[in-house]
Order: sequence, then structure tokens, then C-alpha cells
Amino acid sequence: MKKLFILMLLFCSCALGANAQLLYKITGKNLKRPSYIIATYHFCPASFADSIRGLKEALQSTDIVYGELVNDSMMAPSRLQEIQRALMMPEGKTFSSLFTADEMARINVFLKAHIGADFTNPMVAQQLDKLNPTTLSTQIMAAICMQKQGGKVDITNAIDGYFQNWAKQNGKKVGGLETIDFQMKMLFKKPLARQAQDFICLVDNEDFNIKCIDMVLKGYFEQNLTDIQKALDLKLNNSCDDTPEEKADLIDNRNADWVTKMPTIMEAQPTFFAVGAAHLVGEKGVLNLLRKAGYQVEGVK
Repeated sequence: MKKLFILMLLFCSCALGANAQLLYKITGKNLKRPSYIIATYHFCPASFADSIRGLKEALQSTDIVYGELVNDSMMAPSRLQEIQRALMMPEGKTFSSLFTADEMARINVFLKAHIGADFTNPMVAQQLDKLNPTTLSTQIMAAICMQKQGGKVDITNAIDGYFQNWAKQNGKKVGGLETIDFQMKMLFKKPLARQAQDFICLVDNEDFNIKCIDMVLKGYFEQNLTDIQKALDLKLNNSCDDTPEEKADLIDNRNADWVTKMPTIMEAQPTFFAVGAAHLVGEKGVLNLLRKAGYQVEGVK
């Protein structure tokens, strides 16, 4: 179930501590000029960038902005159709067919509380039944995150898109560490049985979920990655927790792949990397992997 919180971090005066910042400078080894990396969060408004110390200077001193992918790659009509298909149930299957009557009753209560509608409304059911469980759970998590911020978050103008937009407006290049094909397969092509199990885990553990969301929101807006790490480390100690293989696919393996690509990118030109906050933290996070690779990685003060 924790993958749902990680999705929120992929696609959420500063506190003290070793990771009490979002922006880091990368120097050393073969780098002639510094590169930078920042933690992003999809439910943080772009205006929050103004509160991040040293951000404008870091952007201005680099030649290219790299994200997890090139955001514009999603906007071609053919790509939008592929993305739409990835969000839907396979042909001939429905969301509700994955659950028992008792489970659907619990799902309806949960949906009514968080999106104001459920499967008892035939028109709503017709739309929701087309979505796969990961898609619907992500939408609900988004709704909860926005409710926590008074419903004022404009996800079309969030901080995770700010950096590539800034690059385009200032005549700088944009690059991506991954492709949209890879991300769609990773995020939305899990076995339906596991997607359904994750969804029920979301429904049946609301207090746990809210606690995680609160920790992530607090950590990000206080620019404290340590709190985000603590949220990601919380467990229910049952089958709702991500397996080691699931965590590796979603986070660890991707971090390792990025750190093999970043040296060549940074040596070619000073680079500003903007990736989800969940990727920076922990022993297998990008910050620690870069240090192990021989780079100096320091928070921008």
C-alpha cells in the first residue's frame, strides 16, 4: 500500500537536521561546475519555489533541467491515448468485478467520504468501473492531499512542473531520466489482484493513511526530508506493506539506474535535476548513492 504514498511523492523557516532542505548541490569528481538536485512533490504549489533558499541561483547557474521524464512527452495526442488506456481496466473487465459485495460496501463508504460519490449512483458507477484500482486510488489520494490544504492546490501548476516550465521560458534545454512508456508500465500495469488488494488496504486503514499524508505534507512544507523518510518507513506489518520487490521496482532500482546516468549528464553540462522526494531519501536514495559514487552532496543553505 505504501506505493500509493510514493506515487504522491513521484507525481508532496526550515526544520533542523541533516536533511532539512530540499535543494542539494553536487560537486567533485570530474565536474567542472556544480550541478543541483531538488526534491519535488506533486501537491505543492509552484509558488512554494519562492521559499526555497538558493533556488533561483541554482537554476540560473545550470544549462539544462532534467526531470524523471520530459513532461511535454506526455502531451502528443498519441501519447495521451496511450496514457488513457493505461489508466483503464482491461477490455471486458470492470473495477467492481474485482471485489466481493462486502468489500464494495466498504469501498462505497470510503468513496462517499472522500469524493462525495460512490458506486450506488449508476452514472458514477459507469465511470468509476472503467478505472483500474491504481488509477482510482491515486485520484482519491490526490483528493485527500488537496482537502488537507483547503482544496486550494492547482495540480496543473504544481512545483514538480515548475522547473521544466522555467527552463523553457528561459531558453534552457530539458531532459528526462526515463520515458513515459517506462513509467506507465511501472505505475499502472501491476497484476489486477495486487492492485485490488492495495485498494482494499487503502480503504480499511484510513487512520494509517491520514497519518502518512500528514507526515509527508508537514515534512515537505518544512523542507525536511527526514520526516518524509519516516512516513515512507511506516508499516502495518501485514500484506498491505510493499514487498521488497515492489519497493525495488518503484524506487531503489530506478535510483540506481539514474545514478549511472547522472555522471555523464553532469560532466557534459551543469545540470538541475528535479525528481520526486521519495527518491532522495534513505540508504538507497539518490543523495546517498551519489556520495558513495564519490561526489560531494551538500544542502544549499
